[in-house]
Amino acid sequence: MNAAAVSDELLALLCCPESRQPLVRAEREVVEKLEKLRAAGTLRNGAGRTVEEPITDGLVRKDCEVFYPIQNGIPLLVTDEAVALTKL
Repeated sequence: MNAAAVSDELLALLCCPESRQPLVRAEREVVEKLEKLRAAGTLRNGAGRTVEEPITDGLVRKDCEVFYPIQNGIPLLVTDEAVALTKL
């Protein structure tokens, strides 16, 4: 499933659980970069664990500092699952 599975109506209701900022769909370039890092074993999430699930889609906080993956059509809006884009 992809980010399009998250409807515009749902996306309008979602926000970052940490800052309460709005979320936007991640651009393809961001997703591809994160997947390359994950495949190389160097991508870590907010809990400090290596990300093991493939990165195929996600949502980005409005300030472009945090990425929340979408797995099986479900946005993982948990800070432990988030990836800090500022640390890449």
